[in-house]
Amino acid sequence: MRVLLAAAAAVAAVVATLGAPEAVPVAPEAAPAGAAPATFAHPGVLVSRPQLDFVKARIQAGQQPWLSAYNQMMGSRYASLSRVPAPRATVECGPTSNPNYGCTDEREDAIAAYTDALAWFITGDSAYAQKAVDLMDAWSATIQRHTNSNAPLQTGWAGSVWPRAAEIIRYTYGDWPDQARFATMLRNVYLPVVIAGDSRTGNWDLTLAEASIGIAVFLEDRASYDRAIARFRAAAAAFVYVTADGVRPKYPPASSVDTPAELVGFWHNQSTWTDGHAQETCRDFTHTGYGISAISHIAETTRIQGGDLYPELQDRLRHSLGFHTKFENGTAVPSSVCGGSVTLGLGPVTEVGFNALHNRMGIAMANTQQYTESHRPQGSNNLFVAWETLTHANNPA
Repeated sequence: MRVLLAAAAAVAAVVATLGAPEAVPVAPEAAPAGAAPATFAHPGVLVSRPQLDFVKARIQAGQQPWLSAYNQMMGSRYASLSRVPAPRATVECGPTSNPNYGCTDEREDAIAAYTDALAWFITGDSAYAQKAVDLMDAWSATIQRHTNSNAPLQTGWAGSVWPRAAEIIRYTYGDWPDQARFATMLRNVYLPVVIAGDSRTGNWDLTLAEASIGIAVFLEDRASYDRAIARFRAAAAAFVYVTADGVRPKYPPASSVDTPAELVGFWHNQSTWTDGHAQETCRDFTHTGYGISAISHIAETTRIQGGDLYPELQDRLRHSLGFHTKFENGTAVPSSVCGGSVTLGLGPVTEVGFNALHNRMGIAMANTQQYTESHRPQGSNNLFVAWETLTHANNPA
């Protein structure tokens, strides 16, 4: 406990000494659910300025679970100020990142930039802001393309995280001479790939939608935002089954799957469905978690931008979280679910959706609550999820 309180005191001392630059958050005008706002809110990708202010205040006060989550983040390799970026002109990623020419480097440099941006905001130490800038500048000066079979997913994973870092640095730090070059990188290298979506749907299509929406916010590109939201709505509806869908799940968008028999194969040979079962449940819970996470992230961004999709998504999201965390918590798997055998490993993906649905909207979510609280602090999956106990646990903003 002394270590935690000392850490809190150190953070408070740094903040008091250095302070943070004033930033006036702009509230977005009310918009139809999912629609691009007339004026974008910044920072506005996954985390907002009020959310960041809430987190910083809790850490200064030495409160849990935020302080332990902060210590976890600051003790990770991503927060190291000695990190050297490793950009490549061509990032080549094959199946399961084999070959791996820059795949891990790109993803982890993006997570490091986001980590440093959060560390900057919380501590007021400009060394972290400058490290985030250095990482983003190194990649924007170098990368030209992604290649091989996993190129779209790699582009989506990194493209989901870069805008989170960029939003915080641009709108709370500001000393970033090459931010226009970074914007050009997002527009020319990432956006053309992710905005097209992926015919395999599943976590791929949802991840690409998340990247598209985050990039559109940073670029203030209303047309791309609206296009990505339309694709996302169809992909989310096809990823998670709810009873209102009818006797079978919705067919995936832009796919060759168009018969009941093909749909069963697409769902990894599942032929009966219950609320919350996901398209990749019978593959494994890890990939299912990627999709659930992307749904939560996108909904959170739309809420910040004034076109909140949580009410539209609440049944799919609450059922999918509850369905999967129930088995993670130890409930026996019935034979009607994947033949009675599943591969667990949901990952650190429940904080954002749980906070929105349970804490803000008042929905009872006993299974998700048990899983979420027992897995705190939720850290990073080293792909595109990072520090969500810190940013979203019990966060009312």
